[in-house]
Amino acid sequence: MSLLRTREDIERHEIQTLAPFAQQSRATRGRLHPQPAHRWRTEYQRDVARIIHSAAFRRLEYKTQVFLNGTGDHYRTRLTHTMEVASISRTLARSLGLNEDLAEAVALAHDLGHSPFGHSGEETLDRLLKDHGGFDHNDQSLRVVTLIESPYGDFDGLNLSFEVLEGVQKHATARTAPGLGDYPCACLEGQIADLADEIAYYSHDLQDGLEAGLIQPAQLAGIAVCADISRTNGLDLAGTDAKTARFSLARLLSNHLIHDVLEASAARIAAAGVQTADDVRRQEQLLVGYSDRTASETKALRSFLYANLYFHPEVSSANQRACDMMADVFNAYLADPGQIGREATRRVPNCGLYRAAGDYIAGMTDRYLLREHGRLFPRA
Repeated sequence: MSLLRTREDIERHEIQTLAPFAQQSRATRGRLHPQPAHRWRTEYQRDVARIIHSAAFRRLEYKTQVFLNGTGDHYRTRLTHTMEVASISRTLARSLGLNEDLAEAVALAHDLGHSPFGHSGEETLDRLLKDHGGFDHNDQSLRVVTLIESPYGDFDGLNLSFEVLEGVQKHATARTAPGLGDYPCACLEGQIADLADEIAYYSHDLQDGLEAGLIQPAQLAGIAVCADISRTNGLDLAGTDAKTARFSLARLLSNHLIHDVLEASAARIAAAGVQTADDVRRQEQLLVGYSDRTASETKALRSFLYANLYFHPEVSSANQRACDMMADVFNAYLADPGQIGREATRRVPNCGLYRAAGDYIAGMTDRYLLREHGRLFPRA
């Protein structure tokens, strides 16, 4: 008996262990450009590797999550955030009997299209492209994996499986990849990655805010979900120091949200009576989500983070200066298209100068955009 497990062995193991409503690797709808099956890896394992090996994934290391990249060694970057989303996605998928590899692939790809300078950068690009389709990082992530990242010589894109594309386009304002179908919902693995993203930034952006001293533990005593968790675990937010809160609260919050999502989602899946992955896709409402109470409490936490962290003067003023530089670079490209990178220039005839310039800037790291600004405006 061989110790080696082939792709067929892994697929047989999925049949035996995954829930009936999980997305089986053997049941993939395939890829836009057919490629031979791999001997050792399932299609979703191949997708994970393709994403990790892409240039867009490597650049996430130098893109802002909340604090401008380079302002602190311990703050999250877009890359570490993505890794945390993938970890939470695997936990949720495993506990619900779903396909962990597919959930991980969607999680790893979900922010590939994010601009430099975090959400402020996204808003800036959306404004600059307002009359040319706007900018949304979810749409752009799909664009990255289907068009911009092109390691193969005979077609554009990473040629990911349709199920991964389905999960990546969960927020997309327009379906920009062919073959995704018209189902109201993504498969459960794609829905999981969406919630894992929220859990990661609620817990870890909060931790970074405490680390930076922009949020004080006592402020969180008025946030219902934080107060409940602290009371249950004997953590005195009003009296604790920031270090204790930073390490304890983020962990407890993440665990609480994961537990809530698992219980609420399991109940919805059972009530819906779904028997296949396509049954899930045909549902009118998402099956993966928080309980009603926790959904309400996380909205309050989200509002708190926007008011006290994302729009805090120390964060927003630094981000705004960087975004002003982004606008300068964008306008310089419009005035002199020859300054745009070679690959982006190649797309101008098909998508127009504005979109090509937006693609090029969206792919930049924070530090590259600042360096590009210095090159274009040496006396600024």
